[in-house]
Amino acid sequence: MGEVVPFRRPRASEKHKGDTLCRRGFHKWEIVQEQRFDVKRGCLVTVYRCARCGAEKNEAR
Repeated sequence: MGEVVPFRRPRASEKHKGDTLCRRGFHKWEIVQEQRFDVKRGCLVTVYRCARCGAEKNEAR
């Protein structure tokens, strides 16, 4: 006979862990690539990605 696995719902804090800060605009930005050159703008572009939610933003230097 197999093992009985208890069913437990995830708590709200476990389900949305680290997501509430991003929803309020407090992302944890990390640099994805150091130097990327945009041909149309003619300048270097830095790509940032949030470590929690995966959102991306670009910043031209």
